[in-house]
Amino acid sequence: MIHIHLEPPFRPATPDDAAALTDLVHFASEGLALHVWTRIAGAGGDAWQIGRERARRETGSFSYRNAVVVEEPAGQVAAALIGYALPDDPEPISEDMPPMFVPLQELENLAPGTWYVNVLAAYPEHRGKGYGGALLGIADRIAASDKRPGLSIIVSDANAGAMRLYQRCGYREQARRAKVKEDWVAPGTDWVLLVKPA
Repeated sequence: MIHIHLEPPFRPATPDDAAALTDLVHFASEGLALHVWTRIAGAGGDAWQIGRERARRETGSFSYRNAVVVEEPAGQVAAALIGYALPDDPEPISEDMPPMFVPLQELENLAPGTWYVNVLAAYPEHRGKGYGGALLGIADRIAASDKRPGLSIIVSDANAGAMRLYQRCGYREQARRAKVKEDWVAPGTDWVLLVKPA
């Protein structure tokens, strides 16, 4: 839940933003989210609908309640930030956790209590407008209002542009884990945990 005051073009997301949030999660995850939704939907199912349903949820990490969007003057969503506080005590990794998520959970467990930037993305036509840096500034404000010890984010080692942005905004590499791709096709070999002190 977003508890800070926001000025246009920034605003808290609503359930009506579910389609845009689903697109932006797809971009930020380099297709991993759609890969997972496709598995959930099964043969003949609608993977995008699974994503939209998740975005509309009242609870869970991927929920409109954890999102801030940038709304262009014409009313369309241009970019979004989705984030939340990680537990103060690291999550145990269960034996039945899908292998592709284990390295991500291991990295999250190295940043307990931080405010986790789960998604930071813009539609291609709205990139280069400064929204990423501005949304990271909003993340700083949310983390401060929640009295979090810092912020964290996990990025693919192949995403050099994102890595530069995060480092420019004060994030520093803390750890890496090898990606477990299975049948997911994506560039890069490692997930990289970046942390920024409060």
